[in-house]
Amino acid sequence: MFVRRKPNKSGTTSVQVVDKSRGSYRVVKSFGTGKTDAELLSLECKARVYVNSLKGQSLFGSVEDDRVEDFVGTISNGQIQVIGPELVFGSLYDHIGFGAIKEDMFRHLVVSRLFSPGSKLRTVDYLLRYQSHLYEISSVYRFLDRLCDRRGGEGIKSQVEQIAYAHTKKVVGGKIDAVFYDMTTLYFEASEEDDLRRCGFSKDGKHSNPQIFLGVLVGSGGNPIGYDIFEGNIFEGDTLIPVLDKMTEKYGLGKPVVIADAGLLSKRNLRALSEAGYEYVLGARVKNEPNYIKDRILAIGLDCGQTAVIMRNDGSRLIVSKTERRAAKDRFNRERGLRKLQRRLGSGRLTKSNINNRGYNKYLRMDGEVHISIDMGKFEADAAWDGIKGYVTNTMMGESEVIENYSNLWYIERAFRMSKTDLRVRPIYHRLKNRIDAHICICFTAYAILLELERILKQAQCSITIDRARELTKNMYQLTYTLPESRRERTAIMKMDEDQQTIYDLVKKHCLK
Repeated sequence: MFVRRKPNKSGTTSVQVVDKSRGSYRVVKSFGTGKTDAELLSLECKARVYVNSLKGQSLFGSVEDDRVEDFVGTISNGQIQVIGPELVFGSLYDHIGFGAIKEDMFRHLVVSRLFSPGSKLRTVDYLLRYQSHLYEISSVYRFLDRLCDRRGGEGIKSQVEQIAYAHTKKVVGGKIDAVFYDMTTLYFEASEEDDLRRCGFSKDGKHSNPQIFLGVLVGSGGNPIGYDIFEGNIFEGDTLIPVLDKMTEKYGLGKPVVIADAGLLSKRNLRALSEAGYEYVLGARVKNEPNYIKDRILAIGLDCGQTAVIMRNDGSRLIVSKTERRAAKDRFNRERGLRKLQRRLGSGRLTKSNINNRGYNKYLRMDGEVHISIDMGKFEADAAWDGIKGYVTNTMMGESEVIENYSNLWYIERAFRMSKTDLRVRPIYHRLKNRIDAHICICFTAYAILLELERILKQAQCSITIDRARELTKNMYQLTYTLPESRRERTAIMKMDEDQQTIYDLVKKHCLK
């Protein structure tokens, strides 16, 4: 026997108690129809009370059926509360250590971001409708101004990063040997620039929109350490050293191995990392290496599964490897680029402006002043690079260890993906730097909680996905009721389904450790 929502052609939704026996479904009782979430929530809660009473699990002991019917009829929207986000995410918030931040509004904003990400106006509506917390939007904005305002001290953001770092250090076994750094862009639906929001190279392809750069530092497993925001037109490579220096000064981080992608590979960065005593593993763009190095790579004639080491003039090592998987991907992309060029050439849309080395335009050749053709020689010669990937390092690690460490950079790529999709860090409805920084601080905290929940599920070898777990919290309810005899007010968590109970038990057990 279970409760279901059944959409109607009129646009309403019916809430029913349904029994399944011998392969057929039978409607036991209908509790009416509704349109809004609040109406459906109230009807659904009444239905669950009814199901519990039929199973002998009444909220207030053994009572007769007519009294149960009377009780169900008295339940109002104000007595029902969605409790799942607080039971799951609120418990993890405290377990990680964020409960030390004595700001109730910060807690509510973080948990809301995990349960129902949206604008601050939508969050205020959610908190009132489902959590009975009344906030004026103006008070939320004032709090955001204070969240990252360091004029009176370090601010809450610094406390958040300290807590996240301490938890990451605990998770990875007490010592952070390697850190992963990467950047992404966050664009704004705005037409004008300011000191922070600037037009620049957009990783989202929104080159005409003002944007900011977000740099994030994580430990192994993607566990967060800290972040910083930069002007939208800054060169990506200029952000690495400031972030490392800031985190080292704040946490006494020491000198962990720095792992980052090829976007941070510049002579200035390599020199600065070496002078500061950092070891590093950075992705290399092998086709951008000097000709003598490219000639040596091709002369080696790597087969799939092989690696080679080439010393660079600055004393670092260039490790190159070749894999069948990457070769297939490179070959596919190269052939796809050729087909696009052929289509454009056939349509007559190619001009002299297309003769450049950007992307696959490098295969174009201009004969005389008007005749454009595809240089198949360049296309075939480029096949020699299929499957080759390079890594620059000044460490003493072996080749396989360098490649393995660099492959873990996907943790931070996943952190960006989770932030942009699950937590909807965009769109950002703010223009002031303090509020933008505060919004990202809330998302950073929510990410730490989401990652902790995922870790719990993996450790328990639970088949429930992180997305499914988030959905399950939305239908975990608490009912406030009055005892019929004593008239005392009580609260009770409604009976959960099997998956909800599994999530609740795993989180409760983990937080008691």
